[in-house]
Amino acid sequence: MIAKIYLLISAVVTLLLDIPFNVFGEPYSIWLVPVLLVGVFVALVLLHVVVLAVSILFVNLNKPPRDTDFFRALVTGFLQMALPLLRVKVHVTGMEKIPEDEPFLIVSNHIHNLDPAIFYYVAPHSRIAFVAKKEVRELYPFVYKALHKLNGLAIDRENNREAAKTIISATKLIKEKTNSVAVFPEGYVSLTGELQPIRNGALKIATKSKAKIVVCTLWGTKEIPKNLFRRRSDVYFDVLDVIDTEDNQHTTELGEQIYAQMNENIKKYR
Repeated sequence: MIAKIYLLISAVVTLLLDIPFNVFGEPYSIWLVPVLLVGVFVALVLLHVVVLAVSILFVNLNKPPRDTDFFRALVTGFLQMALPLLRVKVHVTGMEKIPEDEPFLIVSNHIHNLDPAIFYYVAPHSRIAFVAKKEVRELYPFVYKALHKLNGLAIDRENNREAAKTIISATKLIKEKTNSVAVFPEGYVSLTGELQPIRNGALKIATKSKAKIVVCTLWGTKEIPKNLFRRRSDVYFDVLDVIDTEDNQHTTELGEQIYAQMNENIKKYR
């Protein structure tokens, strides 16, 4: 979408340049016009990337994040341009199931560090805030800053007390209708692709906020770095179910239900 907008702007700018410079009336306009069109388009894309990078670079992790529509548009626009450029084709099913008028908890299996990017790509209007492992801050500081600016939360998977604080903060985001929350309830990236046991504590974000749980699976993100520019990478994002937690289901029962749904669906990709 953003690429089409930039292309339209490039065409308008090229037409406007004809007023003072008579671009279309020159004998060499047959090559000048396409060059101007491409040049303006590339300049807009580069400006987009620079503004996004600067916005992330100056994020202060010691201050509360400012989750703005402008920054989310920058992130979404970047992904809309970057994924096709990297020859990534995202196949999506079940998006019509996702609630449009209320925040929710979205859960998925976890097979690669690129998984969160797919969420922002396929659901740009859901205002998703990710719960990410605290190690991301040291391993990928630039990414961590971006997630922080999108109201993301860090969780210490080995410290139950600190993890509980993160769950309370995530619950607050949903209750205050600030964001929907995304979490990988396995807790770790699956190196084999097989679904790991669900950590049911993460589901308390939904039960405590009375939010619906959107159950998804992801497949194919692990192939993106391997196929980079050489061949197309097919990524599959499936929305399987939306579970209502109003009836106060126990997290153990929810975990078993979610695990069964996820495991059954990823069998067709393994």
